[in-house]
Amino acid sequence: MNEFNWTYVGVAALGIFGLFSFLATVVLSLTWYERKMLARIQMRVGPSRVGPHGLLQPIADVFKLVTKEDIRPTNSSGILFWSAPLIVFVSAFLVWLTVPFADGLIVAPQELGLLYIVAIATVGIVGLLLAGYTSSSKYSVLGGMRAAAQLVSYEIPIIVVVLAIAVLVQSLDLRDVILGNEVTIGERVISFDGQGAIPFAFIMPLGLVVFILAGLAELGRTPFDIHHAESEVVGGPFLEYSGAHWAVFFLAEYINTFMIAALTVLLFFGGWSWPSPPESVFGAALDEWQTDALGVGWFLFKTYMVVGLFFWFRGTYPRLRIDQLMAFGWKSLIPLSFVNLILIAIVMFYDWPLWVMTAFSVPILVGGLYFGARRTARRADPSTVQMYRRASREDGGNKLVPEGTRD
Repeated sequence: MNEFNWTYVGVAALGIFGLFSFLATVVLSLTWYERKMLARIQMRVGPSRVGPHGLLQPIADVFKLVTKEDIRPTNSSGILFWSAPLIVFVSAFLVWLTVPFADGLIVAPQELGLLYIVAIATVGIVGLLLAGYTSSSKYSVLGGMRAAAQLVSYEIPIIVVVLAIAVLVQSLDLRDVILGNEVTIGERVISFDGQGAIPFAFIMPLGLVVFILAGLAELGRTPFDIHHAESEVVGGPFLEYSGAHWAVFFLAEYINTFMIAALTVLLFFGGWSWPSPPESVFGAALDEWQTDALGVGWFLFKTYMVVGLFFWFRGTYPRLRIDQLMAFGWKSLIPLSFVNLILIAIVMFYDWPLWVMTAFSVPILVGGLYFGARRTARRADPSTVQMYRRASREDGGNKLVPEGTRD
């Protein structure tokens, strides 16, 4: 019988604790970053009182949320009610175990890393549904159902884009997506040199745009924040939560925001290896830990740039209606994601150069944006809502007629 390896357990626990500490620090920085960026867009100052430039404001917010009264509805199930935020947070945290920050820095390497990320990320939907159901509120149930409908719908284009990446690389390992891969199928050798020279953003720009838009909707951030929009369903599935448990939901949201940005960098912008890996800049004089440190810094810089793009979206675009949100996913993003998958499959099957993929993707993307903009411009009035008014007294006053028509 093999002896229990306490060393392995200790190293794993240390890695998990370090990852949690890192993500908690990232969340604090993202809350400050978002408030400052939105303030600049809206010509305000933003946090400026607590600490230099308001840097300690996120810590003050943590103390405020932790010390607030934590209550729950009388008719709700205590165990299930408190379990919902934990399910959402654990699914958001576990995804990070297989994310490579640099060539030699990863908590748990997985050959099926992309499959693992997609599978674990969907578990959070259960937590949102459970939060709405156990809150003993019709508004919360409505918010939970909207969240489930939205997340399930926008999971499809994300998964299809990930499949396109896997078809191109012939691997589900994120390290192969960055560094390259070579496989032999029959008598044919398929070789991919990695993203050190040309990132996937230039090879499949259509997939990049679909992934970013679907990722925003998956996060439930503006303009796709319909499931917890205060003007629509009061507060979504989080309506009855307060204090620390309410904070856990939004801790998971910011972790997921950073996750989508990190995946965008890994899948489309070369992770730590593009445009110049540390070895190519400093030569072979660097130690292994120095190379990893520079790679992590470059990777985090690009990730924060993508997160800034998400915050820019929030400060620029208005919220979609629920019918617009669902139509955009099913009528636009899902068909475009399958077009991207079919294109890369054709290019790989006939062994065409990768620039052919770019030559097809760019016109399709530009055409989709053009026709989508024209279709939106033609709809000056919402077609899903018809306003009525009561007729004049001469007609009895009880008849309802469409708004804008004469009696």
